[in-house]
Amino acid sequence: MAINISRVEDAARRCIDVAASAVGLTLLAAPMAAIALGIKVSSPGPVFFTQERVGKGGEPFKLIKFRSMRPAQDGKAAQVTAGGDPRITKIGAFLRDWKLDELPQLINVLKGDMSLVGPRPEVPRYTQHWPQQQATVILSVRPGITDPVTVQLRDEEALLAAQEDPERYYIETLLPEKAARYTKYVRSRTLLQDLQTILATVKAVVRK
Repeated sequence: MAINISRVEDAARRCIDVAASAVGLTLLAAPMAAIALGIKVSSPGPVFFTQERVGKGGEPFKLIKFRSMRPAQDGKAAQVTAGGDPRITKIGAFLRDWKLDELPQLINVLKGDMSLVGPRPEVPRYTQHWPQQQATVILSVRPGITDPVTVQLRDEEALLAAQEDPERYYIETLLPEKAARYTKYVRSRTLLQDLQTILATVKAVVRK
């Protein structure tokens, strides 16, 4: 009987996701509680920031982060955030710099909304700009907390901050580039490459 390597890798990837997210949430429970307390006492608003993103198969889900910005006055969260945005709180700047605001996404991984490694999930309005062929490929897998593109574009916020119109630059320049890279990644990804991406992500944060 022929073995479908892709399915075996997907099953192994999901096992790693569940085990790693469960262990991570357990070991990081105390630091995450401290972060939550710091957010609560430093600025008004909720501890967590949730936003609708598009997941595998085009299914929407609520992505969870530690709140790093002051709540929008009109109730609408920013879609693109450039470095130096005045809405970013002091503790939020620290969390974003060290990617600690991403930790609650381990809950998304444990639930099955996301994987440790996969294309970063976009908000619905931005996925509409993806060419259909690329969208089909990108949305064929679970989105991830990190991926090779995220490592390569780690200074995305600084890049956006240098633009006169950050959102327009994101839609017209970064979004097409990221979609093309995501498509290439999904078509050629392996479990070993994903593990290497996790290590590369940790190194990038530590070097920062």
